[in-house]
Amino acid sequence: MWCFECCIKCLGGIPYASLIATILLYAGVALFCGCGHEALSGTVNILQTYFEMARTAGDTLDVFTMIDIFKYVIYGIAAAFFVYGILLMVEGFFTTGAIKDLYGDFKITTCGRCVSAWFIMLTYLFMLAWLGVTAFTSLPVYMYFNVWTICRNTTLVEGANLCLDLRQFGIVTIGEEKKICTVSENFLRMCESTELNMTFHLFIVALAGAGAAVIAMVHYLMVLSANWAYVKDACRMQKYEDIKSKEEQELHDIHSTRSKERLNAYT
Repeated sequence: MWCFECCIKCLGGIPYASLIATILLYAGVALFCGCGHEALSGTVNILQTYFEMARTAGDTLDVFTMIDIFKYVIYGIAAAFFVYGILLMVEGFFTTGAIKDLYGDFKITTCGRCVSAWFIMLTYLFMLAWLGVTAFTSLPVYMYFNVWTICRNTTLVEGANLCLDLRQFGIVTIGEEKKICTVSENFLRMCESTELNMTFHLFIVALAGAGAAVIAMVHYLMVLSANWAYVKDACRMQKYEDIKSKEEQELHDIHSTRSKERLNAYT
């Protein structure tokens, strides 16, 4: 019986809303980072195999260097939000404990309220950042959708002469002419390969992961705002109880003093 009550007490102290938001955040970040990394690697293979592009020697900032930078950014995002999810879970545990133990020995401090407000501000900034990441991730999805559409039109319409120029996507400079047409062998090989289809779908899943991270940030904002409101009300109730207890103690002291004075006057 004691073990059952202990388990119920432990389960009651779990911040389920923060737990759900954390699971959603980890799932979104994992999808974005994992699929985004593999999609970037597939993009490099497509550019080198079918568009016959090569890395520029030296410190020139080309498309391959940009892809490498994006990969390092993905590594940083994965590590940063893994830590941030743990911090938000810890904050959720402490806030839930502070609310449930309001009338116990636990006291809500000013530092705890400041930490909650700081997490709200930081989470709001991260939500805006993830909105930007989602918008940026939609660009390669749009590019690959165009390529997939050209491949599909080529198979549907016989004799169609369509060309895919990388300059229209800003991948290469205007002076470079990197394009393949439907009559070329590289274009047919690219459309028939599974690499193009796989990279396209990986970018779609990465976009979905970024959207899931945005939803997780919104969920966190709702949880943190609700916890902040609860803690604020709890602090007011705590102050009220302290003042009430102090007044009752003063009334008791006054009553005791008067009783002693009456007893002394009677004697």
